[in-house]
Amino acid sequence: MRKVTNLLCALTLTMTVLSGCGSSGNTETSVSNKATAPATTDATAKVVPTKKYELNLATAGDTNMTDLQEKYIVGEFQGKFPDSKVRVVNTGAGDAGSQKIFEKLKAQKDAGKTEWDIDLAIVHQSAMKQLIDNDLLEQWTEQSANKQYVVSDDSKNSLGTNVEGYVIPLFHSQVALAYNPEKVTDFPQNFEALVTWMKANPNRFGYNGIQNGASGVAFATAYTYWKTGDYKALSEGPYDAALEQKWPAVMKELKSLPVTYTNGNNGTLDMLNRGEIDMGPVWVDMFNSWVNEGRMNPKYSMKLIEPGIPGQPMYIVIPKNAKNKEAAMQYADLLSSPEIQANIIVGQYSWNPGIDAGVVFPMVSDEVKAKLYKDITAEDLSKRSQSFPISEFFGNLKSAYEKN
Repeated sequence: MRKVTNLLCALTLTMTVLSGCGSSGNTETSVSNKATAPATTDATAKVVPTKKYELNLATAGDTNMTDLQEKYIVGEFQGKFPDSKVRVVNTGAGDAGSQKIFEKLKAQKDAGKTEWDIDLAIVHQSAMKQLIDNDLLEQWTEQSANKQYVVSDDSKNSLGTNVEGYVIPLFHSQVALAYNPEKVTDFPQNFEALVTWMKANPNRFGYNGIQNGASGVAFATAYTYWKTGDYKALSEGPYDAALEQKWPAVMKELKSLPVTYTNGNNGTLDMLNRGEIDMGPVWVDMFNSWVNEGRMNPKYSMKLIEPGIPGQPMYIVIPKNAKNKEAAMQYADLLSSPEIQANIIVGQYSWNPGIDAGVVFPMVSDEVKAKLYKDITAEDLSKRSQSFPISEFFGNLKSAYEKN
């Protein structure tokens, strides 16, 4: 929960790409900008050619992660470097999308390739241990133009893995319970009350299990934290296999509840908006984006219940043998710049910034900040935003859910 401290302070102060890693439904976009550099007003001066780059970017996550790059960042990059080409591939939602990036890089390393065809990647916390253990990432953040803004706890430690120097968080996001207030008139404030509500309203709570999106993973994890009382031990370590002996009973109880299973992060939002369910776990940023786009009833709301639900960052990483490493550095610096963080990460997507909030929020309007914290306040985040378990526990917890 320390990860939101900087947010509170700031508010107070104010490719050939991935042939082997995409699954069906993944998209690849190649965009080029044919603008020319402006002519100099000095007829005798020589025009210095603008650098032209090629970049292969792989992003895990839902469709909003692809939209972020294609709608906002690629054009900004090409404005700085005309005629550059950026290819964007989405490897899929949830931890599975990051796993595909790991598998692709590992396969290229094992094949002895000296140039890898992913130049920059956006990955989940869950991938970091194996990416670092297999020596697949560049330690690049000391060379970043924004290194002084990399201050969050999870830029140094990720699920028990030392990631300092390898990552800059692109953003921090949070899972909360979205609901229809006309149907849920007495919102449950904690998990005990939520379970009572589920049983009294069968199949009106929906989530995606642990497939096709991390909102369901976060809910199952939060349920496990609540039932076992082991949040601190599971999220901070050290690893102790004895703690896992409680999980089969917990998972069986969770899966016995009368819920509706959705087909992913977007599926939960869609079923909620259509009235097929009345409540479910969602990513706060995705809910807000759907409201802004007219896809979600603006009367619907969100809450974080006691004792909490996990959130997470997404990380910007650069593979160790990226073919176009200079391009990757330039693009990573753009993504992590205070301006992009304020205008796009916070302003357009309702994420909390990945870099020091103290340099971001002064550039964010009061209107945007009010919208960002309308349902889930900074105080709520401070008290109830949890971390996922350390890597050893996290993988086993997901396996326990599947097996039981």
